[in-house]
Amino acid sequence: MHVCDVTMFYTAHGGGVRRYLRAKRRWAANHAGERYTLLSPGGAAAKRGNHWMLPAPMLPFSHGYRFPLRRAPWVETLLELAPDVIEAGDPYSLARAALMAADRLGVPATAFMHSDLSRLVEQRFGSWAGRRAQKYLLNLYAAFDAVQVPSLGLANRMRELGLHQVVWQPLGVDAEKFNPALHQPLVREWLKLKDEVRLLVFAGRYAREKNIDILLEAMRLLGADYHLLLIGPDMPPSNLPNVTAHGEFCDSVQLAHYLASADAMVHAGDQETFGLIVLEGMASGLPVVGVRGGALPELITPEVGMLAEPRDATSFAQAVRDLFTQDWPSMGLAARQRVDQNFRWDVVFAQQHSFYHALSAGTFRAHAFENAREVSHVGF
Repeated sequence: MHVCDVTMFYTAHGGGVRRYLRAKRRWAANHAGERYTLLSPGGAAAKRGNHWMLPAPMLPFSHGYRFPLRRAPWVETLLELAPDVIEAGDPYSLARAALMAADRLGVPATAFMHSDLSRLVEQRFGSWAGRRAQKYLLNLYAAFDAVQVPSLGLANRMRELGLHQVVWQPLGVDAEKFNPALHQPLVREWLKLKDEVRLLVFAGRYAREKNIDILLEAMRLLGADYHLLLIGPDMPPSNLPNVTAHGEFCDSVQLAHYLASADAMVHAGDQETFGLIVLEGMASGLPVVGVRGGALPELITPEVGMLAEPRDATSFAQAVRDLFTQDWPSMGLAARQRVDQNFRWDVVFAQQHSFYHALSAGTFRAHAFENAREVSHVGF
């Protein structure tokens, strides 16, 4: 089977979507009968193995993302590739190109909803803008044969809005790359931390929906017994003595060492559709403090961490304190075990390719497929 992903959410310094697509390429390369192609924007037309690129202008202040203006070249390239299934990874022009190409080829098109655009628009521009974005998304996604979403909460929300061909498709993690064995004492030495100071870590884009301001205020309340390492492009320096900002792109090898060397992960974002960095922290043996918002409660159960109220620095700081009154090393072990059982990429992609085959054969039924998946995730 030949699956083609087409998305603008792929850059050299990209985050969770890039890691998902790279992992999918590696999985397909190791499985006979599975062919994979990624089609994404670049500075010029290029073919690098199974990664094809078409030129598109750079979006300002977007950390390298490019936005295609003309749809026709993308449709023609998809026709040339002639995949059995097309997956659209963003809700913009390339999603329409995927639908047009799939229609001309007579193959199914699926979308992967990596972000909840309507919620993000509402947060930034108000409820009226959020309603317009929601209407746009529903009209767009209704044209696809199926829409994949990474959390059960988002799946239920989209169904309530009237979108029925929705399937829950969790993401995964490279459990060899993100591993407690990568603990590096030099990280604490670099930060000049005393043994009794608890090292917290967050990695991600510096974006409004990540609620970095809540993390910083929580650190002010926590004081000198805790230290936060903030990792991500354009992460601004902090004037707090218990916060260190690493404001540059950090590759997965570096990131894995940082995570395994911390005591806990913290994440104050309440708009996550999945929270891949949380999963990577759990794979690294970290308990997690998050918030009761977005998809984080699906990952952060009482066995592996604590939840605070959304956008409440006082509540978040208290959740951090509460975590370290518990047997937090055992919670980190439980987090790693949960990843091993449910979220390794090989498990995730085996499920996803069953979905692709059902879609291609015309036997896909959203509720039947998801019920079967839920049975395989007893205790999820």
